[in-house]
Amino acid sequence: MCIKYRWLAALCVLVSTYLQAQNAYELNSGWQCVNVAKVKEAGQAISVPSYKLSGWIPAVVPGTVLTTLLENKKVPDPFYGMNNEKIPDIFDTGREYYTYWFAKDFKETTPKGDEQVWLHFRGINYSCDVYLNGKKLNTATHYGMFLRQTYNITNVLSKDGNNRLAVIVHPPDPVGNAKTGQGGDGMIAKNVSHQYVAGWDWIQPIRDRNTGIWDKVTIEKTGIVNLKNPHVVTLVPGVRKAEGPQQPATIKVSAELENTSTKKVEGTLQYTLDGQTVSQKVSLEPQKTTVVQLPDFTLQNPKLWWPHGYGKQPLYDLKMQFTVDGKSVSDQETVSVGVREVQTEWNAVTRSKQVAVNGQKIFIKGGNWIISDAMLRFTDARYDAEIRFHRDMNLNLIRIWGGALSERPEFYKACDKYGMLVMQDFWVSGDCNGRWVDPVKKEDQWTRRKYPDDHKLFLRSAEDQIKMIRNYASLAMWCGGNEITPPEDILIPLRDSILPELDGTRWFIDYSNSDDMSYNFLGGNGDGPYGIQPINRFWEHRTFPFNSEVGSVGVGDYESLERFIPAANMTPPHYSTKKIDPVWDYHKYIGYDEYLQPYGEPTEARDFAKKAQLVNYDQYRALMEGFSAHMWDWYTGTIIWKTQNPWTAMRGQMYDYYLDVNACLYGLRSGSEPLHIMYNPVDGMVMIVNNTFETKRDLMLTIKAYTISGKDSLITQVFNEIGPSTVRKYVPILPTINALRKEQGVFLSLKLLDVNKKVVSDNFYWLPDASGNYSGLNKMAKASVQTSVKVLEKGKIELKISNPAGGAVAFFNRVALVDPKTKKRILPVFFSDNYVSLLPGEEKIVVMEYTPDSQSAQPLVSLSGWNVEEKFIPVK
Repeated sequence: MCIKYRWLAALCVLVSTYLQAQNAYELNSGWQCVNVAKVKEAGQAISVPSYKLSGWIPAVVPGTVLTTLLENKKVPDPFYGMNNEKIPDIFDTGREYYTYWFAKDFKETTPKGDEQVWLHFRGINYSCDVYLNGKKLNTATHYGMFLRQTYNITNVLSKDGNNRLAVIVHPPDPVGNAKTGQGGDGMIAKNVSHQYVAGWDWIQPIRDRNTGIWDKVTIEKTGIVNLKNPHVVTLVPGVRKAEGPQQPATIKVSAELENTSTKKVEGTLQYTLDGQTVSQKVSLEPQKTTVVQLPDFTLQNPKLWWPHGYGKQPLYDLKMQFTVDGKSVSDQETVSVGVREVQTEWNAVTRSKQVAVNGQKIFIKGGNWIISDAMLRFTDARYDAEIRFHRDMNLNLIRIWGGALSERPEFYKACDKYGMLVMQDFWVSGDCNGRWVDPVKKEDQWTRRKYPDDHKLFLRSAEDQIKMIRNYASLAMWCGGNEITPPEDILIPLRDSILPELDGTRWFIDYSNSDDMSYNFLGGNGDGPYGIQPINRFWEHRTFPFNSEVGSVGVGDYESLERFIPAANMTPPHYSTKKIDPVWDYHKYIGYDEYLQPYGEPTEARDFAKKAQLVNYDQYRALMEGFSAHMWDWYTGTIIWKTQNPWTAMRGQMYDYYLDVNACLYGLRSGSEPLHIMYNPVDGMVMIVNNTFETKRDLMLTIKAYTISGKDSLITQVFNEIGPSTVRKYVPILPTINALRKEQGVFLSLKLLDVNKKVVSDNFYWLPDASGNYSGLNKMAKASVQTSVKVLEKGKIELKISNPAGGAVAFFNRVALVDPKTKKRILPVFFSDNYVSLLPGEEKIVVMEYTPDSQSAQPLVSLSGWNVEEKFIPVK
């Protein structure tokens, strides 16, 4: 990550003078705004500090017009019920309705000497003009959601230090008719912006199309030379191991130096990494920006960065500065560097691309990501929580879907931290950009194929965003677009000149389901499948060998549904009548069809949500187990559609918009374990998959069955070993299991233990009776579990659960932290495991981590299960 830092004492021992005022700060509070129709004056007048902002309201920046209106209680929460229908849509109101002036007063005096002051906008949607202290800063109107703006405001600052910034922000043009289709009538794609705001099959339209100053605004101070867009490339030759001494890596570093003066400047660009300094003397022409390449640096015994599940994620601070004449530090930056190299090759067996990191092939277990918040309310804490959830799912890749945006540096920082590789799409999608015939689209395919209107703006935006995020270790792949390439005169320069020049180290896929990524065994144009599937199908039906989108259901539990569905609408879908409540339908419910019926027809919403969690767990565990079972012969990877929702949708999510987890996450967590034991329901084979680089020896494989009453029978136990990056079949048990499950169904416990008898993989299945129903589950005796809770450290709590011997299995227990007064869940909480089942005589520990609120009382731990009465355990 590239951030400005205040001081670099370790590098500056020999420097005689320093630029004491050098820093950067964010303008993120104290903004005001007003609709354009309510002011008659121009920007030159509005931006004068003495101009009265009468009738203006507090504005959310970074944010949008709609987030500001919501904050000021001028619109209802569009994520609750059908409130979104109460908010005027921009297509009906006209663009002026959501065109707003934003103003911010700030203190900054005119600098002295060679000091320069810069104003940075990291994102405005869609077009704008910028004024400061009565002067217009941009010579021409700025366009484009994905194009940063920078202005040297040194000579525009007021002498008394009182400054006013005023920005008029116009919505995209056209805004598109959002009433039908993926991306509405498709016209939103004529802009270089995101497309989902006109509605999709997983979201309702965003009424203002996210118009506003949606990303950070900062003031930065430098000397006469501005150091910007540093570029760090790490080369890691050979095949590496995750642990032990390493052969050297090569570090290649460059940066742009902007000389703001009218004369030539002599100086030194240098950086320090791992205690070593690399420098280059340079001569900079006046009022020009020069790219300076420093000498290559050989990093001895590097600490390598690995995707989650394969190794650790160490990061180095690369500290860079430019000094003028060997005397004063003009500018300095810090780049967080993960030393790794991403490679790809074609797997002739699977007929798909295969990804390697540091020479080791990686089986891709990924999730599709839309955006953190559909109304662009981004925070570092939310990004960190969401990426941590993906780490907890045992995934190793996140794909940024092309109808959204190029993700923010804070997103990538979290991915670097948690070991998530990233596939970043550019901003086109087949639905809007003409791949398919679509009668709801306003223009024909030939016309839509040319979207967006301004191809030069698209390319300028791509160049800028590449520079912004190219230094992150987690960024592994660029993708031209979602299910379609950009137009040819965008694709070719992007692929053949821009990316090679500005990056040159990552795989570029021309579009998300390209033949370059994966041979299409299925035929047709799309990915998928997307709906709920029989468990057996994940194991026996071959799909794309590197599937960029395959998914299922994802309704949360009852507590989740309560947050956005009014009580009057808390009526679950009925399978027999096919009747769906309009609020459920509005929030994009995707059918569970007949898959809840084996558990018994749900009686009401709470029962529906409870049974849905059983299906959720089974679906996503089976999905990843099925793909892993055919690792390297059918598949090189899969990316789930999708792992999260940026609003209160009811499909494809491991946690809800409010960051409350559901059983999808923990089924996926189980199925995606780096070392995992699993049962193939098609041929009854017990298998082990090893997604590590080491041979695992002396593993005790234990297979037990438990009746509904809790009586156990040992099927077998045997020592085995498994090689690195391998899946193997071990024990066929189908006849035994079929006999045991015939009457009421059966529980199947699979465990791997190491030589110290420590459990290294624990997998628990509930299997239906011979008719396919879970008849025994509804006849289970109650399990009386014992619990104890202790605080491990601040924000970290341990729950110990014990199920006494001689009774029933304590089945499918949901753990939560709740407020002691309201019994409402504390969010987010990160669980070492959840929806846990305990065999008779078994004890398990669940560790919960959260951020304590100093104003709140100590929470309670909530525990409830299929046959376990809910209890609340105090945290002492």
